[in-house]
Amino acid sequence: MHIHPLISDSATLANLCARMADADYVCVDTEFMRESTYYPELCLIQIADDKEAAAIDPMAPGIDLKPLLDLLVENHDVLKVVHAGGQDIEIVYNLTGKTPFPLFDTQVAAMALGQGEQIGYSNLVDSWLGIAVDKGARFTDWARRPLDARQIEYAIGDVTHLSKIFPKMLERLRKTGRGVWLDQEMERLGDTANYANDPDLAWKRVRISGRKPEVLGRLKALARWREARGAGEGPAARPDRQGRDARRHGGPSTQEAGRSRPGARPVGELGGERHWRPADGGDRGRATARRGRTAATRRSQARARQGGVAGRGPSQAAAEDPLARH
Repeated sequence: MHIHPLISDSATLANLCARMADADYVCVDTEFMRESTYYPELCLIQIADDKEAAAIDPMAPGIDLKPLLDLLVENHDVLKVVHAGGQDIEIVYNLTGKTPFPLFDTQVAAMALGQGEQIGYSNLVDSWLGIAVDKGARFTDWARRPLDARQIEYAIGDVTHLSKIFPKMLERLRKTGRGVWLDQEMERLGDTANYANDPDLAWKRVRISGRKPEVLGRLKALARWREARGAGEGPAARPDRQGRDARRHGGPSTQEAGRSRPGARPVGELGGERHWRPADGGDRGRATARRGRTAATRRSQARARQGGVAGRGPSQAAAEDPLARH
């Protein structure tokens, strides 16, 4: 695989995206800071297919990210592969109002393969490739410039390893027949409704002991004001300070939660396997990083462990398997 130097100009980025537009899949990751800003501050984007990989500096003066964003949200022929990608998807949504599509999350797929609900990226790489990930740059300040060679190498490794793991996962899912429920899970991960911040509903994220009407009224007004001001000016720190690396390397991660849209179905093929794609081609959306798995997800996990869908015979489950060859 060819590893490009750090991309910091529009022409090089546009050429890279034009080549990757013909790929079967691209692996995507981001580095960001969110400790003191309302929205996460995007500091680095990494992308790889099976032939080349690069890190892109979104903070470079004058760089045009449109070709990259179009590849992620407008090109529905290229599968986007992420690991525990809820916060990565949130960043793309904040920039475009859309989510990357179609999606495949290796953390969700690993659950279907019996590797636990929230396997960290380091453990995933070790289990599939036998490689120990260097965590030295894990807690780096990604907003500081210039980035050194070790930081860039660490960041690109997040997508180069995924580009090798994804085909292996896809093949094992097909062989085991445990990919039946992944359509629903990937739809939940990409539901835009979960990423849209509605100021009128912000009060629901605050835990209070009482439910007196006058208290709720003040809370709703205050929460609405804070959301509106934070979104408009960007100074308010978000209440969730959960670190990205804790999520990616085995800490709490609940980005799979969300809502699936009625009528979703898998279409398109990737080397004989199906992409995950909605029936109506409309907006997909967001998974919140604060809410835990839904009961439906847990039921899906139980069915996945049984190797099929509850209430259906093996032959029927295999016939509906989106990973089955045609």
